[in-house]
Amino acid sequence: MTPQELKNSILQLAIQGKLVEQRPEEGTAAELFAQIQEEKQRLIQEGKIKKEKPLPEITDDEKPFEIPESWMWVRLRNIVYNRGQLTPQCTFSYIDIGSIDNQRQLLNTGENIVEADKAPSRARKIVEQGDILYSTVRPYLHNMCIVDKQFSHKPIASTGFAVLTCHKNIFNKYLFYYLMTPVFDGYANSNENAKGVAYPAINDDRLYRAVIALPPLAEQKRIVAKIEELLPYIDRYEQAWSKLEQFNSRFPEDMKKSLLQYAIQGKLVEQRPEEGTAEELFAQIQEEKQRLIKAGKIKKEKPLPEITDDEKLFEIPESWKWVRLRDIISILGDGIHGTPQFDETGEYFFINGNNLVKGEIIIKSDTKKVSNEEFEKYKKPLDENTILTSINGTIGNYAFYNNEPVILGKSACYFSLINGVNKEYICRLLNTQHFLDYAVKEATQTTIKNVSLKSMRMLPVPLPPLAEQKRIVEKLEQLLPLCEQLK
Repeated sequence: MTPQELKNSILQLAIQGKLVEQRPEEGTAAELFAQIQEEKQRLIQEGKIKKEKPLPEITDDEKPFEIPESWMWVRLRNIVYNRGQLTPQCTFSYIDIGSIDNQRQLLNTGENIVEADKAPSRARKIVEQGDILYSTVRPYLHNMCIVDKQFSHKPIASTGFAVLTCHKNIFNKYLFYYLMTPVFDGYANSNENAKGVAYPAINDDRLYRAVIALPPLAEQKRIVAKIEELLPYIDRYEQAWSKLEQFNSRFPEDMKKSLLQYAIQGKLVEQRPEEGTAEELFAQIQEEKQRLIKAGKIKKEKPLPEITDDEKLFEIPESWKWVRLRDIISILGDGIHGTPQFDETGEYFFINGNNLVKGEIIIKSDTKKVSNEEFEKYKKPLDENTILTSINGTIGNYAFYNNEPVILGKSACYFSLINGVNKEYICRLLNTQHFLDYAVKEATQTTIKNVSLKSMRMLPVPLPPLAEQKRIVEKLEQLLPLCEQLK
């Protein structure tokens, strides 16, 4: 249950007479209603309010729930009146829709002082302390408050409000909380009552016809006291609930990060002696590299420095080995550092890091095309063992190359793995916090991050035996979709 749902439940119990007990010595709402009618006649005779046409009797269909015997159903107009309107003749304090904090239902602390000659056309309604302001414009749900402060100048409210002055023996706070209940919201926001397209609003006539469950005055006060006793607990519940919601929203992504990190630390699947060691695999990879060098397929490169203990950010199993990315690839590079000549009729696409999405090259509606000549001019040696990853801007997007007709921009790095290294395992590595932290540390820019090719070559890679790489990938393929389902 959300905090708002809990608050709604308490308010609903309150107006159904279920939050506090009924006490016979407090009289009945019928007796109270008779006193209100006497006061109303007095105000009419004194010329303070106008005599109005009688409202229709309340039908059973209009009564949304059962109420105690000592209560009474009344229409809103039976228990409130309004102070009328005027055109400001001197400086005044203007209360408009924006003057209310509709999260806490309170007037803002400041005052909007307006000169009479600059009065907005909607500044008309007379307000006094203790009145309830209720926004009749429906996008501003619960934009309401009790006027609970004194003003430096006479306050005037916008005609976007209904100004509700409670008759004697109606506790304004009871009515205020009643107006916040789901049952009253349902009435005010119904298609029948909230008219208009851009800003639906309930007119005064419809508003004053609303039915109100009226208890005796003493019970009204006890209801309000109980509500206000419970509200701090709802606030505390909201704080705890918000923290839980934040945790729940982060949990799937945090779980995914943890699983990936466990995977590259050798903690996701067990190690099996019969699968050999990464040292043996590494020797085979170096033999394959030498063969490719002799065959003239790749160039011989200078040895890279040994991986230091400071670069080994976590422990790995004894059967694993720390290697640099360049040790297990045949080639690494990036796309063109410029702009090719685009051709809308071309059959090849110019892609960058933002086209690499969860293992696939995604051609977007705004992806530019190039001709065959441009493709031949800028194509790179990509093959079935090639991985593409973004190294500029958004770091770590990746895709496998699958013979797509593309040329690369500078934010797309490509590298081809030597046989014996699983593509999926390396791509999962590119999604880990280990890689992201390394990329941020090595990035050459402060605003738009850029990871150099040198840094990519130097990337420390925790390498397991090939069979274990495959088992890690299989386990991740089982578990990661569960994280997505939790979102």
